[in-house]
Amino acid sequence: MITFKDVSFSYDKDKNDKTLDRLSFHVKPGEWLSIVGHNGSGKSTTVRLMDGLLEAESGDIIIDGDRLTIDNVWQIRQKIGMVFQNPDNQFVGATVEDDIAFGLENQGISHEEMVEKIQQALEQVHMTDFRNREPARLSGGQKQRVAVAGALILEPKILVLDEATSMLDPAARAEIIGLIQEIRQKRELTVISVTHDLDEVALSDRVLVLKKGHLVMETTPKQLFSQPHDLDGFGLDQPFTMQVVASLRETMPDWPSHYLTAKELEDLLWEYRSTM
Repeated sequence: MITFKDVSFSYDKDKNDKTLDRLSFHVKPGEWLSIVGHNGSGKSTTVRLMDGLLEAESGDIIIDGDRLTIDNVWQIRQKIGMVFQNPDNQFVGATVEDDIAFGLENQGISHEEMVEKIQQALEQVHMTDFRNREPARLSGGQKQRVAVAGALILEPKILVLDEATSMLDPAARAEIIGLIQEIRQKRELTVISVTHDLDEVALSDRVLVLKKGHLVMETTPKQLFSQPHDLDGFGLDQPFTMQVVASLRETMPDWPSHYLTAKELEDLLWEYRSTM
């Protein structure tokens, strides 16, 4: 679905300091890939290159079988929906409905089909009751729901979340991630998530760790979280479940020390409780 082959990029071409240096990776159709790393590691640059918002200095970017070029960048963008960090910077319509409709206006579809697609998009993100609401009157989580609807209304094959939950409170963050999971289960959607939230990373299939423009680790969430010294080195916190496990092991040294998903931890806690 997505392939980077030796992709390099610099914001300042006069300096010999590359933001990305010969980056290579592959994303399979339907996969959820998280990209993590320190600030300045090249995470957001990677997804902006993917969408053609930036142009690579060298290397190849292949999206759904097509090599990204200046000539086909607009066609490639039809395959990718993007949700950014600040939802307020994404609104262009006076109402929720107008904003979601914006992406359809240049597609040459009939009014009836447009109305149907808007309704489907609102239903996908559970915002049908807010279609006539002004975006400024929505909560942060509701604004990002609308941003997701706007990104998905053209039925892209790829959804990119560029720190899309970083400005939300924990409840709203969990809400948005749950929504993405729900939508992904209904259609074969490839998800690329740039994030610092390791509870979000835990839901992905695979993780890329970037450091100073280089790919330093390509792994699974479970393998990454099972190496706490690596997390510290990459400037990442432990996910909540591992923080709970660490606390439990202070009084129960025999408690498993490896990474547990929320469901696995819940099952173990119930099992332990039943033996008391």
